Amino acid sequence: MQLRSLTVSNFKNISGATLDFSPKINCFLGDNGMGKSNLLDAIHFLSFCRSFTGVPDSLVVKNTEDFMIAKGIYRRRDTDEELLMAIQKGKRKSLKRGGKEYSRLSEHIGLFPVVLASPADTELAKGPSEERRRWMDMVISQENRPYLEALIRYSNSLRQRNRLLRDGISDPSLYGAIEMQMAMAEKIITPARKIWTLRLTERVGHYYREIAGDVSEAPVIGYRAGYTGESFERALGENRRRDEFMRHTTVGPHRDDIEMELNGMPLRRTASQGQTKTFTTALRLAQYDFLRESCGIKPLLLLDDIFDKLDSNRVEKIMKLVTSPDFGQIFITDTNRKHLDDIIGLTEGDRRLWAVTNGNFSLIDSAAS
Repeated sequence: MQLRSLTVSNFKNISGATLDFSPKINCFLGDNGMGKSNLLDAIHFLSFCRSFTGVPDSLVVKNTEDFMIAKGIYRRRDTDEELLMAIQKGKRKSLKRGGKEYSRLSEHIGLFPVVLASPADTELAKGPSEERRRWMDMVISQENRPYLEALIRYSNSLRQRNRLLRDGISDPSLYGAIEMQMAMAEKIITPARKIWTLRLTERVGHYYREIAGDVSEAPVIGYRAGYTGESFERALGENRRRDEFMRHTTVGPHRDDIEMELNGMPLRRTASQGQTKTFTTALRLAQYDFLRESCGIKPLLLLDDIFDKLDSNRVEKIMKLVTSPDFGQIFITDTNRKHLDDIIGLTEGDRRLWAVTNGNFSLIDSAAS
């Protein structure tokens, strides 16, 4: 899959921009706060219908403006396709594919896959479990439609149950109906997460060793369930008295976590900055590998200022990996021109480089294959 062009109006600090992209490498140079990451966020928004920063939709609309528009022209499965996202303050966002609006935005997830690596990925390794669950759900949902639907049902039912607990309502029939829905969804969510973790861990090890160049280092990821037992529905009932006291649901997939280890030790406690950065980059490349295989198309790869804290040897190895035939179109941001020139120098073929200043984009280098 390729993003051929992008037109953005009033997205964060980008008043208006139209860019035609290289089918392989696209680089964006500029100081922090100039709009490089915002452009990648617009690309992410077209695939996921939300910002990768997690901000509300209202905050992606440029200050002083009432609307935002992002339009992408894609080449997907040998067919040209148009996506048009629009947000108007005070109204729900709209996404059209080929001029036809989605009735449910969840129907779009996974059709135009994207993998984003950024400095915030350190939260995957060292942040709270919510970050790792959010990442896990985002990846699995792109290739597993029943999982996404079950996740939506579970989340809605969990909110309903927690509301009953907070309000002090003790009607067993109400709890029973909600808990049955949660249990039905859990039967889809938990097995999918277990299988996904097993499929991903081998890939993580491969990419970590390729980047680090050290076969003695052993990265591992494992699934830790927030519930163990034969019947989740029974467990909810048995824990109801405790949950009433705690005023929230204490067991279930919403408490799952991913354990990350390096050489048998917890990554969050023992890894250096370089090891953590290498681990999280390996996670993203493994994610790319998984989606390419599962979805049958090459996702877009967005690398947002990820080379800080990495030595030149590891940067070179990452670029050799992502510019191989296994990977498709790449978007890279950095604050250092020499850094990007070195990256471009490691590659052959089609590439483009833009300078970014205050939300404006100027093409300063290009080469066709």
